[in-house]
Amino acid sequence: MRIVFGALAAASLIGLAGAAYAADATGTIKSLNVAKDRVTLDNGATYDIAKGVNLSGFKVGEKIKLTYTQSGKMMNATAIAPAA
Repeated sequence: MRIVFGALAAASLIGLAGAAYAADATGTIKSLNVAKDRVTLDNGATYDIAKGVNLSGFKVGEKIKLTYTQSGKMMNATAIAPAA
């Protein structure tokens, strides 16, 4: 019984380590690469932009708000808008 419980606990921890979560970030665009769908903010964080999210209306120096998911070190922005 202990072996089964230990195996289940280990499997649960491994599953949680790879889980993605959603979050918001606000900052000023430091660099913008429309060809690679990538935005870097002034804090150094780089976000890959999801397909279908239009970057053409944004420019370096503009303050934005991103909604993103993170899985490991990958941050994938699912929405981008001018910050209020």
